[in-house]
Parts: sequence; structure tokens; C-alpha cells
Amino acid sequence: MNEKSCSFHNEKELRDGQVESMCAGCSPPYDADNSAPLAFRGLPISELKNHSILRALTAEADGWEPGVVSAEVLRAQEEWEAVDNIQPETGSQASSDQPGQLISFSEALQHFQTVDLSSFKKRIQPTIRRTGLAALRHCLFGPPKLHQGLREERDLVLTIAQCGLDSQDPVHGRVLQTIYKKLTGSRFDCALHGDHWEDLGFQGANPATDLRGAGFLALLHLLYLVMDSKTLLMAQEIFRLSRHHIQQFPFCLMSINITRIAIQALREECLSRECNRQQKVIPVVNSFYAATFLRLAHIWRTQQKTISDSGFVLKDLEVLAKKSPRRLLKTLEIYLARVSKGQASLLGAQKCSGPQAPHSKDLTFTGVCDLLPHSSEGTWLI
Repeated sequence: MNEKSCSFHNEKELRDGQVESMCAGCSPPYDADNSAPLAFRGLPISELKNHSILRALTAEADGWEPGVVSAEVLRAQEEWEAVDNIQPETGSQASSDQPGQLISFSEALQHFQTVDLSSFKKRIQPTIRRTGLAALRHCLFGPPKLHQGLREERDLVLTIAQCGLDSQDPVHGRVLQTIYKKLTGSRFDCALHGDHWEDLGFQGANPATDLRGAGFLALLHLLYLVMDSKTLLMAQEIFRLSRHHIQQFPFCLMSINITRIAIQALREECLSRECNRQQKVIPVVNSFYAATFLRLAHIWRTQQKTISDSGFVLKDLEVLAKKSPRRLLKTLEIYLARVSKGQASLLGAQKCSGPQAPHSKDLTFTGVCDLLPHSSEGTWLI
């Protein structure tokens, strides 16, 4: 009797010891402050159902099955099973056509190189028509003609300037989203229509309405400015200047006018010499656009210009840019070299320390298209 009793007690102690050791091995450590299991802390919710402890707790014990499963239990079980399928939202998307992914200038340009633009190409006028003394003067003293092998690239630039913004085209949407994110620092997408575009310097809630005379090339130029690491700082500086509480101006609208100047300089063959030298057209036009925008910002800041001066500043800038494109390009080259060395930019120390002004709908902006041209060479037909 005593032997059986002892054997019984020994077996019971052995089983209790095994249970305690197994529980001690399974139980996660606890935080002394809030008694939260440290094993679960920082664990993604989608991984909880795969944790060994939770699997042990939810496993069926000894083949037990509930007699009746309520609708609430089934619904909860379906929701729990769906946890693995929930993907966190991130800035990048798997598909390159998703608006959430930033787009580079080269990728956007490749899009236009591959789509059919024949209907738009019919509208372009590659060079301006000159008659009389203007034609003679240009023949004798004007810039050289663009090399034959570069004319197709020139025509592509002018054709893109004929294309409008198509909100149904994923690439167009990504270009807009990239410009918005780079200028504002936002990591999230925004609507393609809305008042937030006025904060960037468009005239209204729909950027497409401001592209007159420059087309999608105006957006490609902005994209080039913000996606090129060498010019991004310049874009951000000019954007800050555009929000100065006194010297504010609509940034994107000003940029569109700079693109118009670049288009005219290309058509009037003012860039032909530099294009022939580099054996490229698009990079020269991009650099000329950036250099002209930099020059405008320098004039605007140093001469204390305001929105009422915009039309005259742009017109004088147009004359300077067409007359001395190489000088502007050299200035840009010096600026970028100084930026790469971490030195002060040509815009100087920012004196825009006053409160930044929100975009005002009451601003009256005069662009180059709103002023009468000097002569027949100043026509704005693309």
C-alpha cells in the first residue's frame, strides 16, 4: 500500500515538473513596467498568428470541437485569416505605372519617344519664318543652322510642347505627383485636381489649364529641375523665394514662362551653336531652361522685384537669354560647381526669413505671352 502510494506521488510530481518546465519554456518574458510580453513587442500583427505560443493556445485540445459555431465567430475567423493578406501602404508600388512611384526625367522622356505623336508633330513649326531685312540679317549675322542629324531631336522637343496634360495617362499623373512631392517634401500622393496646386504656383486647381504655349514640355522641365540632384537645390531655393511674404510669385507659372522662352530660343536657332557643339538638343534645352530660371531668380531677389514687375522682367530676360545663351549656361555651370562643393549659391544667403506667404488668388501675374512682342521674331507660335 505504501509502495503504491509512493509510486503514485512520484509519478504525479514527475508530471507536474514536466508541465511546469514546459510552461516555463513556452511563456514569454514579461516587462516589469507594464507586464507586456517582450516576445510580442514589436511583432507585426500579420505575424502574430504564426507565433508558436498563439498556435498552441488556439490549437484544438484533445480533439475538442464546438458544437455550434456562431456567425460572429465565423466572421472573426475570416478577418483573422485575412490578416496575412493586408499589405502596408508604402510610397513605392510594384507597378511602374502607379502614380505613387516617382518618375525620372529619362523615363518620362522615353514615354514620349515610344508613343505615337504624329498628330502633334503636324502642328509644329521648327523654325520661325523671316522675311525681308530680318531674313537677310539672320543669314549674314545670325547663328548657324542646326545640324541635320539633330533636327529630329529638336522636332521631338517642339512636339512635346504641343502635347497637353492627360489625367488619364498614368505617366502624366506620375510626373505631376513627382513634382509635387519633390517641391513640398510630401511622401503621399495628392489629387490631380485641387487647391493644393495653387500652393505650387499654378493659377487654378487644374494644372492643365496653365500649359498654354508650352504644353507638357513645361512639366518635363519642372521634372528635370527637381529630379536632377544637381538642380534640385536650386529648385527648392527658387520655390522658397516664390513664397516670400513680399516678393512672392507663382512658381510653376513662372517656370512655364521660362519654358516658353526656351522654346522660342530653340526655334529662332539661338541654341543651334551650342547644340551643334555638344551634338545634343534635349540636354542643351534643359540646361538653358535651368540657367534662365536661375538668372530670373537672381534678378528677382537682388533687385527686389515683385509680382507687378513680372511681365517686364520676363521680357528683358528673354532678350538676354536669346542674345547670350552661352553666358547663361556658364553661369549655371559655376552655380552647380559651387553647390557641389557646399558653398553659397548664386542666389546668396536667403533673406526670405520673413513669414512665407500662402499663394494668393489675388496676384496678377503677367507672363511673356501677355506682352506685345518687339518684332515679328517675337511671335509665340510654336
